[in-house]
Amino acid sequence: MTSKVYVALRVKATPARAFAVFTGEIGAWWRPSNLFQTTPRAPGRLAFDDGRLIETLASGKVFEIGRVLAWEPPERLVFSWRQASFPPDLTTEVEVRFEAVGDETRVSVEHRGFHQVPADSAARHGFPDAALLARLAAYWQDQIAAVGARVELR
Repeated sequence: MTSKVYVALRVKATPARAFAVFTGEIGAWWRPSNLFQTTPRAPGRLAFDDGRLIETLASGKVFEIGRVLAWEPPERLVFSWRQASFPPDLTTEVEVRFEAVGDETRVSVEHRGFHQVPADSAARHGFPDAALLARLAAYWQDQIAAVGARVELR
């Protein structure tokens, strides 16, 4: 199985602006997904906080999705990623790059490590590898599109 997906879209912003929106405003633009839930409860609000990506639920409970592994504004961000349906000690890794292309920024996401998710894991939803990765790629495309919509609000 290919254990990663790679998607990229251009947004109408500088790399610095796109990085700032991605990291500082993630709670405003993030789109929850039933397939890739970070917690088994109703979605909360995401934030990068003290070197972690967290989701704060309505109850106030905080779920740590991952840890920041590289913070290199305005070019690169890497963090570990954990869904509630992952086996207890499993994380994957997300790398986000911000590259100037004319007056826009190419935001690319590589999410890697899905080969570690067991075939019978609830995180796979019974999908074969190709279908799971196609859905994961579509999920990240939606997230980048949401970043693009957010940067255009200002």
